[in-house]
Amino acid sequence: MSALRLAFMGTPDFSCSVLKALLASPHEVVCVYSQPPRRAGRGKALRPTPVHQMAEDAGIEVRTPVSLKPADVQAEFAALDLDVAVVVAYGLILPKAVLDAPKYGCLNLHASLLPRWRGAAPIQRAIMAGDTETGVGIMQMAEGLDTGDVLAERRCPITPETTAGSLHDTLAALGADLMVETLGQLGSAAVKPVPQPEEGVTYAAKIDKAEAAIDWTRPAAELDCHIRGLSPFPGAYFEHDGTRIKVLQASPVAGKGTPGEVLDDSLTVACGDGALSLVSLQRAGKAPMSAKVLLNGYKIGKGEVLS
Repeated sequence: MSALRLAFMGTPDFSCSVLKALLASPHEVVCVYSQPPRRAGRGKALRPTPVHQMAEDAGIEVRTPVSLKPADVQAEFAALDLDVAVVVAYGLILPKAVLDAPKYGCLNLHASLLPRWRGAAPIQRAIMAGDTETGVGIMQMAEGLDTGDVLAERRCPITPETTAGSLHDTLAALGADLMVETLGQLGSAAVKPVPQPEEGVTYAAKIDKAEAAIDWTRPAAELDCHIRGLSPFPGAYFEHDGTRIKVLQASPVAGKGTPGEVLDDSLTVACGDGALSLVSLQRAGKAPMSAKVLLNGYKIGKGEVLS
C-alpha cells in the first residue's frame, strides 16, 4: 500500500512508541490529537502530555480539544481528509462521526488480548490477576468500549519477574511494530477483521489508590502478583509507624505467622498463606532500595506486625 494520510490520537508515554514509529514510517502524520496540557510540578505550570511534546518537537500540528462531541470539532477532524486515524491511549470517547470520518476508520492499539481486559488498565490487571500471557491487539474501533473487530495481535508471556513497568515497555515496542505492519497491509486480504468472542470478556478498571494498600491476609502468591502489577507506579505499600513504604519487588517464600508479622531480620513478612521476602522498597522522597539498605537506616524489627 502507498503512504497513508493519518492522524494520531494519544496521550501518555505508552503512546509515544507508536507515534515515533509512525513518524519514521512512509506514512504522513498530518495532525496529532492529545489531552489538554495540565498543571504539574511545584510551580503548577501547564505541562503538555508526552505525545503533545513529541509531536510539537516534530513540527506537527497538535489539537487538544476537551471533547470530540461539538459539531465544529468533528467538522475540523473530517476536514483533515484522512485515510485512517491511529488511536493509542487517547482518553476521550470518539463519537460515531469521528469514527466514520477516515476512509479506513479509526484503529486502536490495545494492550491486551481482547476481549480479556477491555478498559483503562489492562497491563496492571493482567499481572494482578496472575495471567501468564498477554499481548497487544489492533482493533477497528466501534462505538462500544473496546468492542470492535480485531485486525492483528501479538502475544508475549508474563513471567514471575514481569512488572507493570517492564510489561509496559515490552507491549509499547510490540504495538509500535504491529501498527506499522498493519497499516502497510490495510485494505488488502492480509488484514482480516475477526469479531471478538462474546465469552471471556473482562474489564480492566482504572487503578484506585485504595487498591495499592497491601492486605497481608491474602496468600503470598496473590500478593506477589499484586505488587508486580503496581510496580513501579503507583506502588503497593504498607504502613509502619505512620510511614508509608512502597514494595516494588517481593518473592514468595516458605514461612508462617500472623499476617503482616515480620519473621526475620531481612524483611520476610507472613501472609495469609506463606510469606513474602521483600526485595525492593521505596520510602517517600527516596530512591528505590534493597531491604538490606532500607534496614541500615530504618528500623523494622522481627516480630513487628505491619499494617
